[in-house]
Amino acid sequence: MECSACSRVAPIEDRGIVTVRSGRPEVQHKINGHVRTGGSFSPVTFRYESQEELLGKLHELQLALSPEEREQVLLTIAGGHGQGEGKPAAVSLNHFFARLENHGLVRLIMEADFTSHMQPIVEMETGEVFAYEFLLRAAEDGPSFQPYQLFRTAQATGLHSFLDRAARISAIEVSARHLSPGTKRFVNFLPSSIYNPNYCLSHTFAAIDRCSLDPADFVFEVVETERIEDIAHLRSIFKVYREHGMKVALDDVGSGFSTLEVLTALQPDFVKIDRGLVDRCDQDEGKQERIREILERAASFGASVLAEGMERREEWEYCRSAGIRLAQGYLLGKPAAAPLAGGARPAPWL
Repeated sequence: MECSACSRVAPIEDRGIVTVRSGRPEVQHKINGHVRTGGSFSPVTFRYESQEELLGKLHELQLALSPEEREQVLLTIAGGHGQGEGKPAAVSLNHFFARLENHGLVRLIMEADFTSHMQPIVEMETGEVFAYEFLLRAAEDGPSFQPYQLFRTAQATGLHSFLDRAARISAIEVSARHLSPGTKRFVNFLPSSIYNPNYCLSHTFAAIDRCSLDPADFVFEVVETERIEDIAHLRSIFKVYREHGMKVALDDVGSGFSTLEVLTALQPDFVKIDRGLVDRCDQDEGKQERIREILERAASFGASVLAEGMERREEWEYCRSAGIRLAQGYLLGKPAAAPLAGGARPAPWL
């Protein structure tokens, strides 16, 4: 089984067969009238003998349709004479052209030409490293990119599920090379990339098993919390992670849509307070009140609280006195290709 959202993007061959279809009869009628004579509502199939011919025909079709109509058009492109192994994945007309326009980043995504760096998460009581969060970065010998740019391109090209899965697997494999058993590993995931949790997460669980790692060492962290719309779906994702022995975390609590109500509905194992609340919290009574509210709500269901984006010693002192358990930020260490050297303490003042 292979979900089309996670399928690899095959290169366009010089010769092949294209099928163009739409689920909307009026759009299919328009396609058929443009590509061939006739008004049938059945999908259009045509051969091409060069990439130039293919791109020319599809570009003409693109111009003939409105932006909204293009969203309703799916292409299936089979190389050669359509006799290749397996069924080629369908791609929307918009995603097809977006992939052409961003071919460099698309190739980087499909080849997983990136790595993961790690940032320490520290126990505030002892100053010891509790965990590392894994963050997508350019490979040492690979092309440079900004992570947000890569994820934006993946979204525009319909590859965000593929990239999210590949990034999780990269984090797992890097953690296996660098961290000893018992050190927690925070790994990000995009809820919008997971359609069927049991299937979409199976590759993640297989990677943990393949690397002979303990599932209990993993914490999977929701990002893009400003886009949480389906609480029930996110609960089902959390449930699958927990059934496999892992913990879950909610990011950016206190900003956007990551509200106290969302926090109560999801009841994650770890609550990460947004850096906007942590920044100069020692000087702002309003932020202190909101932090207390988050601490009280997290305590009601037994979650550990983490202050992220910490850059000043004064923020550390306030958060520690408030009862926050964990901290993360440049004050304690920037993301790096390897963990802190043995014996190094990110909070040496303790």
